[in-house]
Amino acid sequence: MAAEQLVLKGRKIVTGKARGEAVVTAEAISFNGGVDNMTGVVTEPGHELEGVDISGKVLVFLTGKGSTGGSYKIYDMVSRGTAPVAFIQVTPEPITTIGAIIGSIPVVAHLDQNPTQAIATGDWVELDADAGTVVVTPRASVAASPGRDSARSS
Repeated sequence: MAAEQLVLKGRKIVTGKARGEAVVTAEAISFNGGVDNMTGVVTEPGHELEGVDISGKVLVFLTGKGSTGGSYKIYDMVSRGTAPVAFIQVTPEPITTIGAIIGSIPVVAHLDQNPTQAIATGDWVELDADAGTVVVTPRASVAASPGRDSARSS
């Protein structure tokens, strides 16, 4: 039986392809002080993802926030292996976009549905930024299909 999939169309912000398990928040994220770049764990007190490891995940979020130091934190996370493999954003902004560019993290935004509502934490996501597509396999279907690994490619 084929898994039910949702295909979202959006706009490429940063080139590349990636796949992995989604971690979703409807809140903005600060990579400078709100995420531990050494571990990939969200540390911002009161954030809905506080304590969640975003390493190797497809991070689905509203937008970035905070100072420009966040761009360098994202790049540092890539070098440490603690960064997400891709970003799916409702509204892109310069801090996360620059971090994604220098870290080669694919980014898609301006989707035809709000990704923080259409995608759930645990869903399997395949992103092709160049095509502006995001293919979502719901987590119930993912559980029935073991053997998927997160990955990023150019």
